Parts: sequence; C-alpha cells; structure tokens
Amino acid sequence: MTTTAPHSTPKVSYSDLIRLFLKLSLTAFGGPVAHIAMGEDEIVTRRKWMTREGYLDLVAATNLIPGPNSTEVMIHVGYVTRGIPGALVAGACFIGPAFLLTLILAILYVSSGQIPQVEALLWGIKPVIVAIIAQAGYRLGITALKNWPLWVLFGVAMALVVFTDVPEVLVMLGAGVVYGLYVLGLGGAVASVGAFLNPHPLSLSLRTRGEDSFVHMPAISPAWVQAAATVPPSLWDIFFYFLKIGSVLFGSGYVLISYIQQDVVNGFGWLTGQQLLDAVAIGQLTPGPVSTTVAVVGYIVAGLPGALVATIGIFLPSFVLVILTAPLIPKMRQSKFLGGFLEGVNAGVIAAIAITLVELTNAALKTLDGGGWSPVAIGLAVVALVLLIRYKVNASWLIVLGGVVGVAAAVGFA
Repeated sequence: MTTTAPHSTPKVSYSDLIRLFLKLSLTAFGGPVAHIAMGEDEIVTRRKWMTREGYLDLVAATNLIPGPNSTEVMIHVGYVTRGIPGALVAGACFIGPAFLLTLILAILYVSSGQIPQVEALLWGIKPVIVAIIAQAGYRLGITALKNWPLWVLFGVAMALVVFTDVPEVLVMLGAGVVYGLYVLGLGGAVASVGAFLNPHPLSLSLRTRGEDSFVHMPAISPAWVQAAATVPPSLWDIFFYFLKIGSVLFGSGYVLISYIQQDVVNGFGWLTGQQLLDAVAIGQLTPGPVSTTVAVVGYIVAGLPGALVATIGIFLPSFVLVILTAPLIPKMRQSKFLGGFLEGVNAGVIAAIAITLVELTNAALKTLDGGGWSPVAIGLAVVALVLLIRYKVNASWLIVLGGVVGVAAAVGFA
C-alpha cells in the first residue's frame, strides 16, 4: 500500500493558485468529473504540485463529505499547497468567474425572457470533454486499481451503481470499509461486499453522473418557509435555504435539480417549472461549478443580492468542511485500516468516473439536432484524445478548438 501523502508538494505561490483556478473556472466545462479530470492534468501532470495518489485521496475525501465534489477538490488543493489562505484563494478563484458568467446570463434571461443561444459552442466542446475524462480516468485508474481485490471492488461498485438504487456515497463507503478490512487480513472481507452494500431501502437515489440525470429525494422543506410560500422570500430565507442544501448535498451539483424542483418550485413557489428548466440550462452553459446554477435562482427571486446570498450559502459549507477534514487525510494514510479504506473508496471513485464517461460519450457524440452519432463529433473526440496522449496538448486549448469546430458546424462549414 502506498504511503504517499497529498502534502508532499513543492512550494506554490498565491499567484500560481490564482492563475490556475481562474483559468479552470473559465474553461472547465462538462460538470464535476470533467473538472476533476482537468485538475488532474494541470495539478498532477503539468505542474506536479502533488502526486497522483495524493490527488486521488483528495477526490475520495470529497466524495465522503457534503458539497459539490469538484469545487471541494480545488479547495483541498489550495489547502494542501498554502494552508487555509490557499483554500480560500483556490475556492474563490474557481467559483468567482463562473459565478459572474452565470450572473450575466441570468440578467440577460430576466431582461429578455430568453437564454442566449450557445448550444453550438457546447456541442463542439462536449467531445473534447469526453477525451479529457477518458485520459484522466485511465491515468487515475492505473494508479488506483493496483491489485486484483481493488479490481473486484471496482467491478462490484460499477454493478451496484448501474443496476441498483444504492447511493454512490454508500457504494464508496462500503468499498472503503471492505478493503480496509481486507488489508487488515480479516478473512472473507471481500466476499462481504454485497451484504455490506445492501442497505435498507432508501428514498434517496444519487444518479447524477450524466447531463440528463435526475434524482429523487425527500424534500428538506423547512416548515417556516412552506408556511410563507406565498410571501416573497427575504435574503435571509434564500441564504439559509441554500446553506442547508450545501450542508447535506452529496455528489455533484446536478443533485440540486431535484432539491430545487421539490422545494423551490413545488414547495415554496419561488420559481415556476419553466424558470427552473431555464436556470438549469444557464448553469449548463457556463464553465466552472454546476452549483452556480443557484445564482440564477437567487437572481430571479431577489435580484443581484439574491444571487450573491444564494451562491455564498451553497458554497460556504464546502470551505468549512474541507478546512476541517483536510488535515485528517495524511493521518489516515498512517493507519493500515484507514489507508486501505481510502484505497477502497478510490476504486469506487474510478467506477463512478467510468460510468460517467460511458453516459457522457453517448450524449456528446450526437449530431447538433440530437439525432444519431455525428462523424464530426467522433473525429473531434479522437483527435483530442490523440493530442492529449501523444502530444500532451493543454486541455484548455482543446476546449477552445472544440468550441470553434462547434460554431463552424452550426454555420455549415463542418
């Protein structure tokens, strides 16, 4: 078992952190798994700020605490490199530009009633995102799946996520516990994975890996808000609601769709169903954290102050939780059981990435009108993968290339 700690990093300046996370905020399209893949390329491969094992441990840790995964990974990297100030800088730089772009689109939407049409741009970017995730998934998988028991856990985790309603967080926790017991030498630990990961039926279903995913959860509707559903919410109402969401939200930002549908639309009456669909679409159109979608909700409900307090509320728990838990990760590696636990969780993480890659590939390689697979999109994905692997081209430039190809395809040049 590796004992590499994520704190084994070279000296990183604040300006380095600012440049990288501003760049990622403006170019990281494609959702949480794509963000983590781009972060692996920039942080591990290019800048060598940490080892791939250390980066994987951070990804595993963020899957075990509430909050948007990819944002918490970036906050973790800031903490590892520059402590608490670094965590604040990295998180703010990753969230800030994406928030501003989302806010601009929200303002245009509220003033005109329409969403700016940039579907062609995104159509060209999606195949590149598939290539980025494929490359990062392969590299992380080689690091994480280093023996046959971990490969077994990987396969079981994939089967559970695909064929059952067991939440991903429980699958990852179960894989961690089973492998932790295995490395301690307790007989039959691997064979117990099925029983361990078969909890009592839950209404919670975290199927959040693809763009078209939807989830079903019990609404967490505070009675005092429901009682005042017909009264315009105050800024405190908006802040407190999204603060609670950020404190219990497991998985990616896509889980927000279910919460907002059940609470903000059906329970509180703050938005109509169409406004929710438009808010989610705007969140998909912008790079950076998907959770900046709440800025659109806040702006529709209460203007610029509403957008600000909603965004602060949803992300504040992530900063607190990462800063509290980050010092524990190196100590976990010093324990045989907890080190094995992290490695088991990593196997579950790789399973989630693999499933995401399959689902996104099916969605990303279709024609502009959503019909069959597009030769242009397939070619773009293949070219991007070759450029990433053979020539080590920066993923940000490939995203720009994809956007250009998408626009060209829309006007008939491809």
